[in-house]
Formats: sequence, structure tokens, C-alpha cells
Amino acid sequence: MDFAAINQMLIDALGPMGPMMALAGLGGLLVLAAVPALLKKREDPFDKIRGNAPRPPRQAPSTNNDSPSQKLRDTQNDKLQKYAAFLEPQNAEELSESRKWLQSAGYRGPNAVRTFHAVQFAAGIGLLALGSLYVVLYNSSAPEGQAMGMLGTVLWVLGPGGVGYYGPKYWVNKRVAARTDEMQNGFPDALDMLLVCVEAGQSLDQGIIRVSKELNKSYPALSEEFAMVAHEIKAGLDKATVLRNFGERSGVPDIASFVTVMIQSQQFGTSIAEALRLYAADMRDKRIMRAEEAANKIPTKMTLGTMMFTVPPLLIILVGPSIHDMLENFKNMGI
Repeated sequence: MDFAAINQMLIDALGPMGPMMALAGLGGLLVLAAVPALLKKREDPFDKIRGNAPRPPRQAPSTNNDSPSQKLRDTQNDKLQKYAAFLEPQNAEELSESRKWLQSAGYRGPNAVRTFHAVQFAAGIGLLALGSLYVVLYNSSAPEGQAMGMLGTVLWVLGPGGVGYYGPKYWVNKRVAARTDEMQNGFPDALDMLLVCVEAGQSLDQGIIRVSKELNKSYPALSEEFAMVAHEIKAGLDKATVLRNFGERSGVPDIASFVTVMIQSQQFGTSIAEALRLYAADMRDKRIMRAEEAANKIPTKMTLGTMMFTVPPLLIILVGPSIHDMLENFKNMGI
């Protein structure tokens, strides 16, 4: 049985809005079937241990007056906390990967994962509702017998919902790609500036702070990463751990290699300035090679456009008069 027969059967049974009502009923059944599975949450073994542990004494309420912005953030966090089971991956590994992915895009808030899933869910449901509303308005204003078919109804209802659901993920992926390209292109300049600072007598920590300030205008993503490295070092974290986190957050192979060089230089006691000088020269050569590679790809990418937009007009100009003369000769000959 094809879509047309099902559509006609629903219209005969439920009226012109039969297909829309059937889709709404099917969606409601799917939601009702998914709710028990979402609400069912296994008890964490650590929660049992925490429940048996003695409770700490209740602290007196704080008398400090929080700022309105801080109160608003706390309220928003509490609202998201209620739906943590819906808006967070239940697997710790998936949660860690999602957090790293959003950090690579520049979203570093403590509730970034919940906010992303909330936006994804709201956009999907919202555009799904808009598509359903459009179908309802179209069928109500369409002449008799010209209502939207089953296939058109499915496309207009589920299509916007799919766009709303996968749109945030596409946006984050574009942000990750843009930030990665920016850090990859600006990293050789950052190394040159860091080398100048170290050779001028500053320590590596002071050089990182100065580089983060200098790159704020030209490469803001890289400046943010260097500023975070400086803050983590000031907080007392181990320098090797901070550098490894820097390499993982960036997602750039060149930065990961630089982190390895810095850690080895620190462990073996070699000169940091010499390591920076060699690695900065290598990064400049790599940037030149990437530019040359992009330039060499241009003729290949332009081949299709040249064939589509240059060859047909050229053939018309060269062959068109000959074809016209041949047709005129055939017409005069009576053929």
C-alpha cells in the first residue's frame, strides 16, 4: 500500500486533517513510550555510600549579598539541574567527550553540555511544532481535494524538526573547525613571540602571559588558550599537566607536538630557548607548505567551474555560426 492510498484512507476516515491527526497521535505514542525509560534512573552505588555517611552540620546562611548576575546564573543552573537526566549523557565517557568537544568550540561553562542538549531539544521541538502548524494552516486554507499529501505532510513536519535537532551540532562543528584553523595559523607567530620573551630574560610563565595579551586582537582563540594556561599555572597546577590539557583542548597536532617538546625539555633540563627556536622554525616551514598546498589545489578546484561556465559559451561562439549556416542550407535545399 503506497502513501497515496494511506493518505486517502485517513482522509475518508478522519476528514481533511486525517493525516495530520495520525502523525500527531503517532508522535504522542512515541513520547509516552519514551518517558518511562527516561524517568527510570538507576541508583548510583556512591549515592548509597553518601546516604549512609554522617551528614555534615548545616552551615548558617551566607550574609553576603550576591550580585544579580550571579543569582541569575545560580537560578538557571538550578533549572538545568532538574533536567540533568534528560540533558546529559548518562555515560561518563560520553559526557567527557561532549565536554571536550564543546570546549574545543569555545564553550567552557560548567553547564555547557546541558545547555547544548537543551538548545538542541528546544530547537527540534520548536521547528517540529512550526512545521505542524504550517501543515495545519495549509490544509485549512487549501481548496477541496487539494490538501497536502502524506509524503508532503511527513516532509514538512519531520524536516524542520530534523533541521532544528542537528542544527546546533552543525554550528558547534563549524566553530570547532574555525577555532582549529585560527590556532593552527597563529601558532607560529605565538612561538616567535614566546621565543623573543624567553630570550629577553623572562620565564616561560611570564612569556605565556605576555603572548596571551599580544595575540588578543589577531588570534583571540589562541590568546584565550594561552591565558587559560597562565591561569592554571598561577593556580598551582603542575606545568606538565597544564601543557597536556592545553594540547588536548586545542585539538591541533602541532600544539600537541609543542607540548611534548616543552615537557621533555623541562624533564631533561635542556634549553627552552633552543627548543623554541627550532620548533618555531619548523612551524613556519609547515605554514608555508600549507599555503603552497592550498595554492596548488586552486587549479584543480577551478577545473569544474571552467568547464561549466567557459567551455559552453566558447562552443556556442565557435560552432554556433556553422550550425546556423548548415540549417539555412538545408532549408534552402528543401531538406
